[in-house]
Amino acid sequence: MSVKFLVFLIPLLIIPIQDGFSELEIETNSRVFSENQPLFVFGKGLPNENLIIRLFAPDETIARFDQISTNAEGSFNHALIVWPESSSSLPFGTYTVEAISTEQSGVSKKIDVKFTSTTDLVGVPVERQVNTLVFAPETAAINNTFRVFVQTTSDGLLIGSDPSKLLETTHVHLPSGRVETLSDSFTTLHQGLYFVDYTPKEEGTFVFHVVAFSQGTSSHGSAATLVQSQDISGISDQIIELNSILDETSKELDTLKSEVQEFGSTLENASTNIDTSVTSVSNSVLNIEEASSQLNSLLFPIVASIGIIVALQVAILARRR
Repeated sequence: MSVKFLVFLIPLLIIPIQDGFSELEIETNSRVFSENQPLFVFGKGLPNENLIIRLFAPDETIARFDQISTNAEGSFNHALIVWPESSSSLPFGTYTVEAISTEQSGVSKKIDVKFTSTTDLVGVPVERQVNTLVFAPETAAINNTFRVFVQTTSDGLLIGSDPSKLLETTHVHLPSGRVETLSDSFTTLHQGLYFVDYTPKEEGTFVFHVVAFSQGTSSHGSAATLVQSQDISGISDQIIELNSILDETSKELDTLKSEVQEFGSTLENASTNIDTSVTSVSNSVLNIEEASSQLNSLLFPIVASIGIIVALQVAILARRR
């Protein structure tokens, strides 16, 4: 019984191992290439198996797509591309060679290669560098929605498609110390360009920490926004209103200045009139004085004559008595 049980158990143990095993190996003739050099892909799969060979550009678009078959022994050797001069469609950068099996449950293998302009191919590292830039406003107002933009690039080209996977661990640090995830909040503006509309509920500094993960490489970017009771637009409106009030005040001051100038002109005219009047009075007094002198000179002989006549009459009367 035990022997039969072991004989029956052994195939059961072998089947899962065979199902999980994939016979697919790929290699390239080099890891670093320059212009006019060929890229050969070789390896091993199942005998007479159909394979799909793809070359991905740095922006994750497919630059070359070929379908080949292995020989009776399962080996293959394929010239995928002869590198042309660098262009916008095939720029310098890190490329990915992928072989996909059509018979082994779609199993695939990948190799990163470098397309560069240097002739010294030994010291060029074959690595993928993902860069993440975050654009957020410096200031914002509480309970007012603002927009945060994210850009992801590799070798200067925009990369990424689904932001829920590319920016899966992105989050924001709140002023209170809490952390709020933003992984499912981003909207795709363009490949490699994403945005999220965020509404702050408290005052303080909000730090947006964006984590991009693409083809096994992660990149971090961050930006901070200071949230206040009102944003710069509110302050600008107040400044505009203050400028309007100052303009009105300036106009009123100009009007008051004009009225003061008119009043000063009136006072000046009154003073001139007073001076003229005083001069006229002075002249009248002088005329009166002259007239009085002339009158005195006229009356004095008359009074003297009257006195003489009276004296004569008194003398005559005295003699008659």
